[in-house]
Amino acid sequence: MKKILIRSGMRPTDVFTAEDMYLRDRTGFNNGNLAYQYSIYRTLFQEGTELVPDGLSSDPNRAARYNEEYDAYIIPLADAFREDFRPQLRNYTALIKRLKIPVIVTGVGLRADYEPKLEQGFSFDEDVKVFVAAVLEKSAKLGLRGQITADYLKQLGFKEQVDYEVIGCPSLYTFGSTLEIRDLNLQKDSLVAINASPVSSETALQFLNQEVISKHPNYYFIPQHLDEFHLMFAGGPDIVSDRPSYPVSILDRYYNEGRVKYFTSMPSWYDFMRQAAFSIGPRLHGNVIPTIVGTPNISFVQDARMRELAAYHRLPHVTTEKLANIQTLDELLGQVDLKSAETVQKQNFDRFVDFLDANEVPHIYTEDRDRKEAPLDAEIEALTFPESADPITALTGDALYKRIQTASKLLKERHQVKVDYENHRRDYQIKQLTAQLNQTKNHLTNEQKTKQNLETRLSESEQKLTQANARLQKQQAEIKHYQGTLNRKAVRATLKVTDSLAKLKGSNK
Repeated sequence: MKKILIRSGMRPTDVFTAEDMYLRDRTGFNNGNLAYQYSIYRTLFQEGTELVPDGLSSDPNRAARYNEEYDAYIIPLADAFREDFRPQLRNYTALIKRLKIPVIVTGVGLRADYEPKLEQGFSFDEDVKVFVAAVLEKSAKLGLRGQITADYLKQLGFKEQVDYEVIGCPSLYTFGSTLEIRDLNLQKDSLVAINASPVSSETALQFLNQEVISKHPNYYFIPQHLDEFHLMFAGGPDIVSDRPSYPVSILDRYYNEGRVKYFTSMPSWYDFMRQAAFSIGPRLHGNVIPTIVGTPNISFVQDARMRELAAYHRLPHVTTEKLANIQTLDELLGQVDLKSAETVQKQNFDRFVDFLDANEVPHIYTEDRDRKEAPLDAEIEALTFPESADPITALTGDALYKRIQTASKLLKERHQVKVDYENHRRDYQIKQLTAQLNQTKNHLTNEQKTKQNLETRLSESEQKLTQANARLQKQQAEIKHYQGTLNRKAVRATLKVTDSLAKLKGSNK
């Protein structure tokens, strides 16, 4: 059995209610993360392989346990090369450096302006360099979301096709090698899904309000941030956005009309999007999800992240700059090919599978890259996932009172969960610091013992040296005495011989 750890907060087979999600964040604040994580699970889920979520933890202290329990670590990421993700990126770098198992990063990207000035660099460049280098020590290459990110890594000194490869977003490969987008049949009462974020351009928001929902009243707004779920479910607190047209409270149109849905599982999200006739807006996964289930859609592109993915996957899109000069939805529809993503899906999918093979990741497409079914599908079909909870503004009577009571109770529990988490985290940190302190003390104690041993040996050596010097001095004195004695004896012997020779010469006369 191969055991693979996957960066995710939950398994696709985990069934969580709205109350569960209100109590704990299992999505990393954005339920769009569930989309590409689901794709990885479905691609790798097979007999002989166990897939385990890591709980979205980047704690380097887990390395020893990961090394012992797992055979590989798959890290699906989104636009992780950004300023506010630096702390997590540094933690992942420290964790990966300690790991002895393969580490594969799928689909990481850069967050930047629509026209990023790569040559000027970013504040997080050094963090990205050490992260990428750490991953390359544990895998064949990184998978990137698009060409802009590839150009960025090239600017940092890495080599395309050697250190990294563009594979797009894995969410596009959730259901395999083909896409089949339905023909658009948009009527006034058609179900239309709209999406946006608190940082979406005012141009995009106004177009949605004036040219989409005003003419198609059977619309639903699909937010993705967790605080927007809290707003929908409990009525507050309000969220923050500096865009005048973005809904920030239950008094704003989408919430006031009860036209908001927030999904806590991918199967329920897929089911809703299959029912929709059309999807439109500036959120990536808000339009990727309808794409993979065949629903026509258009994306509004305003940054590098959306730009490189829309280009790579040929998603139907328009820039917000161009959108400013488009007057109606019909005019917009006349400027895009709603089925353009179909044309590159096969080649992109094959590149993705080649990437998995290069990193020796076991997957379900080894024998047949065109297969439609997957082992995970049977597991999903056996489960019942809750639909989106109704927004609090759509409730009346007892249902409203019950929601208020439930939200109030959960709010207290959520606060306690946070307190318990912080206490646990601090206790863990104290234990870690205590262990490090004890280790340091032991190290110092060992160093002190070593120092004492060295001092003892040094003292003994000094004593021996002193004794040796004394013996040497004695020997030198004896040698000097012997030399003096020998010199005197030699002089006497010489004089004696000389005297004898003189006497001999005298007798011969």
